[in-house]
Amino acid sequence: MHMQLLRNDRVVIFDRTDFGKSNLSLPNGKCRNDLTEGALKVDCSAHSVEYDVSSNKFRALMVQTNVWCSSGAITPDGKLVQTGGFNDGERRVRVFSPCSSRDCDWQEIPNGLAARRWYATNHILPDGRLIIVGGRRQFNYEFSPKNIAANTFNLPFLLETNDKGEENNLYPFVFLNVDGNLFIFANNRAILLDYVKNKVVKTYPTIPGGDPRSYPSTGSAVLLPLKNLKMADLQAEVLVCGGAPKGSFAQALRGNFIRALKTCARITITDPNPKWVMETMPLARVMGDMILLPNGKVLLINGAGSGSAGWELGQNPVLSPVLYRPDKKIGSRFKTQNPTTIPRMYHSSATLLRDGRVLVGGSNPHAFYNFTSVLFPTELSLEAFSPAYLDSKFNDLRPKIITPKSMSGIRYNKRTNIQVVITGKVAENLVSATMLAPAFNTHSFSMNQRLLVLGNDKVTTCGNSAYNIEVTTPSTHNLAPPGFYLLFVVHQNIPSQGIWVKLR
Repeated sequence: MHMQLLRNDRVVIFDRTDFGKSNLSLPNGKCRNDLTEGALKVDCSAHSVEYDVSSNKFRALMVQTNVWCSSGAITPDGKLVQTGGFNDGERRVRVFSPCSSRDCDWQEIPNGLAARRWYATNHILPDGRLIIVGGRRQFNYEFSPKNIAANTFNLPFLLETNDKGEENNLYPFVFLNVDGNLFIFANNRAILLDYVKNKVVKTYPTIPGGDPRSYPSTGSAVLLPLKNLKMADLQAEVLVCGGAPKGSFAQALRGNFIRALKTCARITITDPNPKWVMETMPLARVMGDMILLPNGKVLLINGAGSGSAGWELGQNPVLSPVLYRPDKKIGSRFKTQNPTTIPRMYHSSATLLRDGRVLVGGSNPHAFYNFTSVLFPTELSLEAFSPAYLDSKFNDLRPKIITPKSMSGIRYNKRTNIQVVITGKVAENLVSATMLAPAFNTHSFSMNQRLLVLGNDKVTTCGNSAYNIEVTTPSTHNLAPPGFYLLFVVHQNIPSQGIWVKLR
């Protein structure tokens, strides 16, 4: 249900705690007491794991409270800070600090939140704090950690986008704009929020057609790669894809599964007079995930062809991922990919790995674990989608980063040298460095997902297939909040494996 890649190449994965016993026991006789209705009173099974990508092994982690439909972000020091949930978890803040041993585990802060946060969205801010936006029956936002009074700040936009009986404004899409304000999308429209002054500084038009794109009419969204970072009038674009027509949730409750939306809407959020531009996907999709790839393309994966999010409310699994190429002309941007055999419906997740694959897991459209006699059984497998750029025929074009070493520190607005090896013929004008912030993924939205294209200032041949690439790092915290990023070198659309760098 929830997934986050950490700086040690391990993925923290977790589910809700009140489904009953899981198939994985907690170590050393650990057990958790649970007083919430319907839950096991004493639960000695795990509802969170740490997955080691390189060894393909996992270990049990222990969450003390219900993390169901919660949110999270990585702080500048690399910790996963995770907020909210259901029942006993609704005001909790949880922290997972990655470690090289097998001892690190969840730590919990009771009453770390001022309000109940269920189906809320997190975003890391330029100053390193988290903002937590919305959630069920919460038309406000707050910050973590609390360096001021632990209060909330009213956001009427979330009330205005709340469809009676359906909501369609949960897990709002939140992106840090290049001016430091927050682009917040809910239902079918968006605002630009100055969260420091608690003031809406811009209101964006409604998406043509007016259909909702937020939970439970669940579409997905990305901030498209930020490019030309040295320009004074730097542009930022948001892409929103899929979702379900208004009324789909109510109709699905009656057994009528309306076809999902087949459209994407793209907008330049920095324009003085912004307008949505509509595009048509090859496949209608609700509950799909949108993952930024290191070469700037966008992967659409998972989801259903009809219905909405919610228990048993999706039908017609969409097995084929689709690649979106934002720099191509409109009408030629989508390319359908090879299908999976596993339906990934409600409560699926996906995240980019350092090697360029996309890890996919989950799917449970049932109120409990259910493996038999149902159309879409609870799915316990993980699989990886391998984009075409990983094909061996591109090996001679694929860069290998030699320096800097992984976990190196880099500073803002500095010339930085990256040394790579490329065995094939190099097209210097098609060499670029990119920086990607790993995202917290749940319910079809990857929070904090951000890709910066550093380009190249100069490419120099060093001999023996080695090249030095000179780049300039992002200039401000508004462009890239401090913290850990995956650094890639891309040559002719073929990315290297990433290395971790710490921007400070």
